[in-house]
Amino acid sequence: MKKIFWIGGIVILSLIVAGAFVAASSLDGIIKAGVETFGPRMTKTSINLDSVHISLLTGSASVKGLVVGNPKSYKTAQAISVGLAAVGINPFSILSDKIIVRTVHVESPEITFEGGLGGNNLSTILANVNEFTKTGGMPSTNAAASQPGRKIEVDDFLITGARVHVSITGLGGKETTLPLPDIHLTDLGKSTDGLTPADLTRAVLKAVTAAAVKAVAAGAADLGKNAGALGKDAAKDAAEGLDKIKNGLGGLLGK
Repeated sequence: MKKIFWIGGIVILSLIVAGAFVAASSLDGIIKAGVETFGPRMTKTSINLDSVHISLLTGSASVKGLVVGNPKSYKTAQAISVGLAAVGINPFSILSDKIIVRTVHVESPEITFEGGLGGNNLSTILANVNEFTKTGGMPSTNAAASQPGRKIEVDDFLITGARVHVSITGLGGKETTLPLPDIHLTDLGKSTDGLTPADLTRAVLKAVTAAAVKAVAAGAADLGKNAGALGKDAAKDAAEGLDKIKNGLGGLLGK
């Protein structure tokens, strides 16, 4: 009799494990669809994602081909492009109310800074996300509204090898590319019940925007030199314009 119970227990445990793996595999498509559907409501831009793969066996995940478009008023093709992001997760948290992400490593993203005295694409997207988090925007479907939102904790978020492509209005279409220092965020949502996807997006985008603004301000002199062919006062106007852009973002980044 004990042997029968023992065998029965093993069978039940095996079914539970198998069910968890099936659920995890189905998350790949769910997450991809969620990013491409829910993400644009936050950023008010297009968002495309090639693939997501989650492995419970290794406690890892990968995100490939994430592209965040620009608001309609901007001309450059995209704001942010990520070829690959490697994610380390706590597999036991996948089906819980708070997903524990141990590490995120975003490699060599391409960022575009387009704008002038009237604003820029990154600050516009960040303002959209800020507004979304303030209003508590959520998907409008009844099914989603009837379920409590799942939260996320990210212990270590690292962005390396990023580059920012700078396109300043008034420089006759001239552009330059600048390297960004590593961006390192830790303990996101760790001391609380977690962050909503919108709050996590806001925290990461705020850090990326701040780093891009600093890089653009630091490269003002080079941008001014590149504008020399436009006229003798172009260099001075470019530097002054970049200073005004930086100052204008100060209030937004402090929110």
